[in-house]
Amino acid sequence: MKARRANSRDKILAAAADVARETGPGSLSLDAVASRAGVSKGGLLYNFPTKAKLMQALVEDYLRAFEQALESARTAGVGGESPLATYIKLSAEHAAESKPSASWIFSAIAEDPDFLTPIKSFRRQVFERLKGETPDLKALLVCYLAIEGLRSMNLFDSDVLSVDERRLLVSSLLEIAG
Repeated sequence: MKARRANSRDKILAAAADVARETGPGSLSLDAVASRAGVSKGGLLYNFPTKAKLMQALVEDYLRAFEQALESARTAGVGGESPLATYIKLSAEHAAESKPSASWIFSAIAEDPDFLTPIKSFRRQVFERLKGETPDLKALLVCYLAIEGLRSMNLFDSDVLSVDERRLLVSSLLEIAG
């Protein structure tokens, strides 16, 4: 029975991610997610009692996937690359491919003030891990904050960099990372 529930939960999260990509997270409809997942709305609400809880689970799922990708890239040890360089490359790729709207975050925070807790915790964990693996704190601070700036510009749809400028930034950060 538990495996079935976990499977339903995974199906709902996959469907929610698909719907959010197609319509934008701010326009995510529980009916559309339930329909896409092939579950009743009651089944969806059993797993995620509110839209905010569904959005929080989506964010947590994204953070887990990012952490797994970061760990996979690290263990692959591409060309003896530093952990900071791996973080820069992976983060820049993620920032370039996803264009979420900030409106859904604001509505999720209004519904559940603890919505940002897993994001803050994840960011702190990644930063502390990089701090332990990066001998040059100044390089880490510059690179980490530049990457977070890219994420913020992406989130708030205020990216002022051209593709060439973004490439230059990433290659400069990789130089700094060593």
